Amino acid sequence: MKILWLQSGGCGGCTLSWLGSEMAPLHELLRAEGLEMVWHPSLAEASAEEARAIIAACANGTRAFDVLCVEGALLRGPQSSGRFHLLSGTGVPMAVWVTRLAARARHVVAVGSCAAFGGITSAGCNPTDACGLQYDGDTAGGLLGPDFRAVSGLPVIHIAGCPPHPDWISETLIGLARDRISRDDLDDLGRPRFYADQLVHHACPRNEYYEFKASAAKPSDQGCLMEQLGCKGTQAHADCNLRLWNGSGSCLRGGFPCIRCTEPGFEEPGHPFAETPKIAGIPIGLPSDMPKAWFVALAALSKSATPTRVRENARADHTLKAPSVRKGPKR
Repeated sequence: MKILWLQSGGCGGCTLSWLGSEMAPLHELLRAEGLEMVWHPSLAEASAEEARAIIAACANGTRAFDVLCVEGALLRGPQSSGRFHLLSGTGVPMAVWVTRLAARARHVVAVGSCAAFGGITSAGCNPTDACGLQYDGDTAGGLLGPDFRAVSGLPVIHIAGCPPHPDWISETLIGLARDRISRDDLDDLGRPRFYADQLVHHACPRNEYYEFKASAAKPSDQGCLMEQLGCKGTQAHADCNLRLWNGSGSCLRGGFPCIRCTEPGFEEPGHPFAETPKIAGIPIGLPSDMPKAWFVALAALSKSATPTRVRENARADHTLKAPSVRKGPKR
């Protein structure tokens, strides 16, 4: 399977994440799975002139490729001309190249939340009119339009994340190479379900504190980060705490709240990332599938039943009290 990878309006962090793959050294992984990189701005050895020739040949159909991967948002401005971002040396907007290439690709993959939904690049007043390949925020459309389908019949596949886990990228490409990704394997936003059917909340190391609503008061505390410090792990579709980063880490394990970076619009939550907005003392951002009344009732009950150990440990940067050892007959 031949892959053409272009970088548009973004920071390059998705490629940087992918290079950190722990499956195997990246070139060895690609070779073992039969994946050929036609061109990648960070991995290819081709000169600028050679790269332009490769991209042009793919666009006009004289060079075969299977997958178009786009990293970074597409810049449609000014005035829908796309000229805020020209492919160097061509005088042609990147948006035009992507549109031409997408029409020939068997699969089109948006790598990262910028390419998927606009992401950080589209934040604020969005002077560049940045958008995703098939979404503009959470609205279907984007550069290619809501009805776009690649040659395979699939819509754009969104490997959302800022950045995505390297294995999300590798496993998606491997799945495409083996013809094992169908429309049923994508969620409602076109994200591969092997990671998007999970929540960041699943396997969170702070779950005991969440269950008792024993909240952290400052970033270094061990308690739950949802009630005070802006954590949205109960709303974010990703397996970050099941599939650890670099084998051992995640945002929550590092003491940082989840900011829902796999979701459209995460870049503008309407409040500081590390603060939890509330109405009448109730967090606005509740778990995605829990009625507010249930949450309020559960929170009140949980707090009344919080063990002293959990309450004290939640407001400390290390464990003050270990679980007690129950003595007596085994039960």
